[in-house]
Amino acid sequence: MTGNKFTFVVIAGLLLVGIGLSAFTVGERELAIKLRLGEVVKADYEPGLNWKVPVYHTVRKFPKRILTISDRPERVFTAENEALEVDFFVKWRIVDPVRFYTSTGGVLQVGDARLSEIIKNAVVTEFGKRTVNDAISVGREQLMQDMLQTAEGAAKDLGVELVDFRIKQVEFMEDVRNSVYAQMAAERARIATERRAEGRETEQEKRASADRERTVLLANAYRDGQLIRGEGDARAAEIYANAYNKDREFYSFYRSMDAYRKSMGKDGDVLVLDPDNDFFRYLNQSDGGR
Repeated sequence: MTGNKFTFVVIAGLLLVGIGLSAFTVGERELAIKLRLGEVVKADYEPGLNWKVPVYHTVRKFPKRILTISDRPERVFTAENEALEVDFFVKWRIVDPVRFYTSTGGVLQVGDARLSEIIKNAVVTEFGKRTVNDAISVGREQLMQDMLQTAEGAAKDLGVELVDFRIKQVEFMEDVRNSVYAQMAAERARIATERRAEGRETEQEKRASADRERTVLLANAYRDGQLIRGEGDARAAEIYANAYNKDREFYSFYRSMDAYRKSMGKDGDVLVLDPDNDFFRYLNQSDGGR
């Protein structure tokens, strides 16, 4: 009886081992293929529990999730033969596990390396078709789309799909960068000099225009002043003439009094004249006689 129990246990153990070796699971984030002596016999596995013949069949699994390639920056040349350093990353995933297995031996690192070369070739090709301006600013979105399309064909041969292709940074090489910065500084200095020259020219034009307007205004004002002064002098002369003709003796007396006031109106003034001078005619006639 004891021997029968031992045999039963052994058989049950072997059966469990056989089941364990025959069963395998495929996760939600996995792709699986079944091989028979190295030849793919099945690949379209759904997530869950599956079976195989131990030793006769082997199973290879690959990640179903999106993977990333972010290699070191690549040196490329533009259509102008300018050297640029391009930093990029690519999102990809395995969509055909059978083709991926046959092209890379099922080694993920090998697939990653081969895909990196395909992507670098696409970067070099597309940058070589464009100028620096197109590559950096004007057509950057289109550039990434074109690189994605260029690399897609070769990527399909590996059984993978390129999900996204992004350029993180585009820089000139250090020696070229210094030269470009120097050119930019010189260009900005030239523009600044031109702007200053234009400003000085505008200033001189406005100053000349203002001086011209000032001269015209002063000339017109002087002309108008002279006309008004002339009219005033004429009117004064007319008034004096009328007054003189009305009473010549009184006019002479008034003018003499005004002259006395103006010539002897300040303290310390000294006037040396002959007492019989006609200037003192009305002073010598202080008795009121005419």
